[in-house]
Amino acid sequence: MPELQDQTVLVLGGSAGIGLATARRARAEGADVILAARDPRRLEAAAGEVGAVRSAAFDATDPAALLGFFESLDRPIDHVMVTAGAPGYGPLLEMGADAARAALSDHLLQTIMVAQGSAGRVRPGGTLVFMGGTGAKRPALGIGAVAAVTAAMPALVANLALELAPVRVNLVAAGFVDTPLSASLLGDDLDARREELRTTLPIARVVGPDDVAALAVHLMVNTALTGATFDIDGGQQLVG
Repeated sequence: MPELQDQTVLVLGGSAGIGLATARRARAEGADVILAARDPRRLEAAAGEVGAVRSAAFDATDPAALLGFFESLDRPIDHVMVTAGAPGYGPLLEMGADAARAALSDHLLQTIMVAQGSAGRVRPGGTLVFMGGTGAKRPALGIGAVAAVTAAMPALVANLALELAPVRVNLVAAGFVDTPLSASLLGDDLDARREELRTTLPIARVVGPDDVAALAVHLMVNTALTGATFDIDGGQQLVG
């Protein structure tokens, strides 16, 4: 029997990349899928592809919009996957106050707002799966804000796991993943980065959205896992 049969999976940031791959995987495992994303046209195409039972276009980094969406749900849900948002790269000494505040707080605030919106709407034993990263664990120029958020997310997720129990809360910490977001961040350097990873990673290939989706769905179905952080980077941390 499919592992998510008769369950409902909500994907925030589900119109492309890891979010869409997770929606596809969940649908293949029998789940009904609800998609939310910022871009209405991409969202419409994604929702049609996976046969979503509902879709909603809004900015998931806007707390009022996010909580309003959760309040509008007309059915209980079993799992929430959060891939919405983008990291705030840039030298700390060059960031204005507003940019620094957003880079440091948006992802953490969104995580808390998703938890608040999910409370009472996710069935007991269901899951919240958040996205973090591994690439900022070592100091480097231009990633100071991302590194701070990377360090904070595991502690935040562990505490939410206690507050939301018996709903389970876990964090997927990804290294480089070959997604449209990565392409937009790297631009003309994308192909060089792919080739570098193919030749240096122990897995001898680049991590893709389907790899992360497989882990996310596993976290949904394995009911022994909560409050934990799961790295998925193809061994990138082992080779520098």
